[in-house]
Amino acid sequence: MKPTTHSYIFLTLLIASAFPTASFSPCRTHSTIPQQWSPTTSQLYMNKKKKQKPLPNTIANKGFASPNTVSTSSSTLIPPKVTSSFRYAGSIHAHPQTPRRSVPDTIAQPDYANDGIPKARPPLFPWIIEQKSREEIEKMRAAGRLARMVLDLAGREVKEGVTTDEIDRIVHEATIAHNAYPSPLNYHNFPKSCCTSINEVICHGIPDTRPLQRGDIVNLDITVYLNGYHGDCSEMFVVGGESAADESTRKLLQTTYDCWIKAMNFVQPGKDYKEIGAIIEDHVTSRGFTTVKSFCGHGIGSVFHTNPNILHYRNNEPAGKMAPGHTFTIEPMICEGDSSYVMWPDDWTATTLDGKRSAQFEHTLLITEDGVEALTGKIETSPVQFWERESEVHRGVWLGSSAGVKERESALNSLLLGEATQA
Repeated sequence: MKPTTHSYIFLTLLIASAFPTASFSPCRTHSTIPQQWSPTTSQLYMNKKKKQKPLPNTIANKGFASPNTVSTSSSTLIPPKVTSSFRYAGSIHAHPQTPRRSVPDTIAQPDYANDGIPKARPPLFPWIIEQKSREEIEKMRAAGRLARMVLDLAGREVKEGVTTDEIDRIVHEATIAHNAYPSPLNYHNFPKSCCTSINEVICHGIPDTRPLQRGDIVNLDITVYLNGYHGDCSEMFVVGGESAADESTRKLLQTTYDCWIKAMNFVQPGKDYKEIGAIIEDHVTSRGFTTVKSFCGHGIGSVFHTNPNILHYRNNEPAGKMAPGHTFTIEPMICEGDSSYVMWPDDWTATTLDGKRSAQFEHTLLITEDGVEALTGKIETSPVQFWERESEVHRGVWLGSSAGVKERESALNSLLLGEATQA
């Protein structure tokens, strides 16, 4: 696809910064959508969506937080939003959804919780990045650890016959049980508490009533809002476990994981954010894969999406320099075929144009004085996936590159793997 010119992107950055965010991976560029949607401009900075109508179960002036919990019987299922002219790219189709789940009013909520509209805006210039204080960092550590706990819990339920709606219920209930808010819920009217992206779905899949099938690959994207701060992470899972992963599945997941680890290892104070993309693209293209240019990583903190924007492909965009106290995500989306995407009529679900599969991993990262730390890193009860055991880039779980973190990582890998791993 034709790259957007530097001057055009910079102009778009300035224009788009006046609007709130609208996507979990906020950058949307280089769209190549066939029959059903063809944007006239390529937007980079923050993905603006047209305002969506509330779902049928939304109660006026109460939003999702209404105490009136709706039954999830088949009579209350919400039919998928489809049009007669829409053609799915692959085997994954929209299924009915259960109504939006409620959150107790006693839980602190982000500014978009009631009306779906984020109020906070990022700084005007993309290289202006917030540096968190010690107090803010500790709050982000807590949010990150909870996000990891919820992700691990949800991942254990990725089994044949289980619906992604059931996984969403588990995520929702676990989050509010820890006095936190599931960040995706009602963010620009997103109807669920997590994203579940299966096979050819690149990102932002909406949990529904389709039962998982053996061999499916699933990305679970979990974000929680705890004490005023967001923690955001995602991981891949194979339905049926390692035995259900054929050679092509293993290659896709291993390549995606390894490029992600390489990119995170690059992070340290003084480096340019724009250099992250080339590391990812060079790794995956050398192995026959492509990297999605339409969605990106993002800054995070008390605001769900802010500066910096992390592009997962070679670029020369003015995203600023890394400094201690910056918190952001790296979340490459890697495809077996064409990285162009099709947007479903629900205005959220993005799938590959050719129907081939896509994979993704994500951490919330903190830049330290001597490197980087994964605030959503794995913990003592986390599962170890086969791509972590078999990685030639970093064997075992990855927690960061700073000295203190490496000591903790080594001890954790000894516990989880039962032997010493590389530092």
